[in-house]
Amino acid sequence: MIGNGVKRLGNVYKGAKTKEIRFPLGGIGSGSIGLAGNGRLVDWEIFNRPNKRSFNGFSHFAIKAERQGRLLDARVVQGDLLTSYMGEPLRGAPLHSGYGFGPESQTMAGMPHFREVEFSGEFPLANLSFADPTFPGTIGLTAFNPFIPLQEDDSSLPAAFFEWEIENTEKETTAYTLCLSAGNPLPTEQVCHRYGMAEGRHGPNVHTILLGSGQYADDHPHCGNIALATDTEEVSYQEFWYRGGWCDNLEMFWHDFAQPGRMKNRRYPEEEPPHARKDTASLAAHVELKPGEKKRVRFAISWHFPNVENYWNPNPSGANGWRNYYATLFEDSRASAKYALEHWDRLYGDTLQFKEALFSSTAPDVVKEAASANLAVLKSAAVLRLTDGSLYGFEGCIEDTGCCEGSCTHVWNYAYAVPFLFPGLERSMRELDYRYNKRDDGRMAFRLMLPPGRERADFRACADGQFGGVINAYRDWKISGDTDWLRTIWPDLKQSIAYAWAESNEDLWDPDKTGVLTGRQHHTLDMELFGPNSWLSGFYLAALKAGAEMAAFLGEQAAADEFDSLFRKGKKRVDEHLFNGEYYVQRIDLSDKTLLDPFEDDCAKSYWNPELNELKYQIAGGCAIDQVVAQWHANLCGLGEVFDKEQTRTALQSLYRYNFKSSRREEANTWRLYSLNDEGGLVICTWPEGVDKPGIPLTYNSETMTGFEYQAASHMIQEGFVAEGLSIVQAIRDRYDGEKRNPWNEIECGSNYARSMASYSLLQAFSGFEYDSVVGMIGFKPVRMEDGKFRTIWSLDSGWGTFECNEAQATLQVLGGRMDVKTLKLPEEQLAEVEDVRAHGRRLEHEIVGNELRLAESVRLDANNPLIIAFNGRVPA
Repeated sequence: MIGNGVKRLGNVYKGAKTKEIRFPLGGIGSGSIGLAGNGRLVDWEIFNRPNKRSFNGFSHFAIKAERQGRLLDARVVQGDLLTSYMGEPLRGAPLHSGYGFGPESQTMAGMPHFREVEFSGEFPLANLSFADPTFPGTIGLTAFNPFIPLQEDDSSLPAAFFEWEIENTEKETTAYTLCLSAGNPLPTEQVCHRYGMAEGRHGPNVHTILLGSGQYADDHPHCGNIALATDTEEVSYQEFWYRGGWCDNLEMFWHDFAQPGRMKNRRYPEEEPPHARKDTASLAAHVELKPGEKKRVRFAISWHFPNVENYWNPNPSGANGWRNYYATLFEDSRASAKYALEHWDRLYGDTLQFKEALFSSTAPDVVKEAASANLAVLKSAAVLRLTDGSLYGFEGCIEDTGCCEGSCTHVWNYAYAVPFLFPGLERSMRELDYRYNKRDDGRMAFRLMLPPGRERADFRACADGQFGGVINAYRDWKISGDTDWLRTIWPDLKQSIAYAWAESNEDLWDPDKTGVLTGRQHHTLDMELFGPNSWLSGFYLAALKAGAEMAAFLGEQAAADEFDSLFRKGKKRVDEHLFNGEYYVQRIDLSDKTLLDPFEDDCAKSYWNPELNELKYQIAGGCAIDQVVAQWHANLCGLGEVFDKEQTRTALQSLYRYNFKSSRREEANTWRLYSLNDEGGLVICTWPEGVDKPGIPLTYNSETMTGFEYQAASHMIQEGFVAEGLSIVQAIRDRYDGEKRNPWNEIECGSNYARSMASYSLLQAFSGFEYDSVVGMIGFKPVRMEDGKFRTIWSLDSGWGTFECNEAQATLQVLGGRMDVKTLKLPEEQLAEVEDVRAHGRRLEHEIVGNELRLAESVRLDANNPLIIAFNGRVPA
């Protein structure tokens, strides 16, 4: 700690290790502002699209100290600039800027700033500490946007929250001014900056400056505004910085700020001749501190750009825009800023409670770091919420556009954070998928076209995306317990399974109903496999098994029997014919060009290598990272065995042996470079010694992509290979060290890549979390205890909380919502020691059958009424 009272969180980044940090501050689907490792405000992604490597004019915080009418010090609250001192390209910058012109003055790097900065973060909270020998005091920052399980609207606020703590380390009373300045984000001719004060509902008044424009129509994509806000009692402000040429604006701001006293307002008449300009405004908070005293100052930056348009793939035949969801909740940015400040204590308290529940888990620190860091994807421009609140996602972000549209099913399959933390949002993705992406015969488009209802994408179906959707629906049903919801999509689910053998299936997946996919199979690595393979047939098998259980529950026994029969037949074929003794393979004769004959002419052009006379982009005898991914899904969803258990374990051991590289220095990687030099990782596919490698093998085969790596690591941990799984996770997080890459932005096909949220499954793997809300079951089977203790976070549709056990007792604690429990699953050796079970202050009748503690009657738990189980004769408190 540099010297103030702001608590460190997790890893502490200093100096060069802060270089790549961009911590997103914003809501789910609402956009965000990036908090850089040195404290700058960057990446203003508030316009319903990505905006990497951007900054908004002279936006910054500054502080000054004065005493008895004398200025003691004034400086910008940020550390040294760590980007190139040669200058960097800036979109839309004037000619004489960029490389060869040095850093932009708008970085504020040329102004007095703090010598020492520490950045620490445990998502969703970031803390910074600043110190300088010249400054008479210390200052620290806690920055966040609410992240509260099951509370998707409070977690979607279009605002960045900043709570500063100033400490007077002097021996005399000192006055401090903390000033937030921000640019009007769009240069316009009809600039509107306006100060306002709103009476607080239950506390201090809220002071705001609105930065907007009268230039755009209400439905224009550029129509919008931002607000600077604080609830500090004493404020001053400038609605406009000085307008002039050259560097007049910054010269005059520093002239005004770096002297004793309050800011003096400046306004310009609205009838001034129109001229496109980019203005800046400042809002300052004033506090006086006695020697040793500390005070906190709150600021919010909120935004309101209500009109979204499909800029990446415009609709050629109709409407192309829609309203942002947050625009249905707030009239403008002042309204959302006022909400943020008035509800700050609750929003921060609930966010802190979630953070502490996650980080108090007894899972290894690197697991908690990985699981939490990738939740940042939800706060990035990779995610939108549509007008009705439904969730939509790109795969990731290019600098200024979404990357790979459509809530792509074969990517979002891996994103296990949303289903548990925000299950309502996850179900909205299922609903959109089956409402708009299904063809009449059951073929599913794997990318949703926007606005919803326009003509769906006509590219072929994707096997892992299509069958993954069925698995996800099964999981969402078990998380929610909502059978009525399942009924609404069941006909679509059933038809999407049966498409495998439909006569209209152009890709001939399983025309003979063998239970194994054999035709052309599009997949998440962007090409097609031909012939049987465990990776994609595993998805098919898991969908058949899930379909059979759902059909039986809904009373459709004929469908259940058909799906179950196919599952059993296919599972037997896969286990017997696709396992080579070490791992599962693809059975294919690469020299057999006739495999391409049933498909269009372009198929032969794309997949035939005439020099080697063999098929391209296949696995063949290789060891692939996703060979048993369907079992990972099944474990997380409570679906049971998809592949033979012992063969699965052997395959995972082989995967680690052949695909984990502790260093890439001697490895040939012809694909994208996500690990370099002595960095390690788990590669997509290898061909062990003695196995023929195709001349042009599986796409992306030599890459390390974190979502796939987390999937495999989590699966290894599920099967008891804890050291192996942890070494993979550690290798990933070592790559994202703050200096080489951003710890809160794991990349794949662009920034903020959705598949990285597979890391959340690591918590499930360590806890052995089980659930079935349909029958009121929740369970835990930790892979290991720490000093006889275990603690984890859990979340389902109606409630979330923690589970903790030690030698004396186990406690199922609800922290938000409620939970109806009928059955608690625990390891049999623990249940054998149960002496007493209590909730609501009374003993609960129960029986123990194997690994199940069955209550005589369902009990409703809430924050005030946990379920407590006493072991070894100890009576719970």
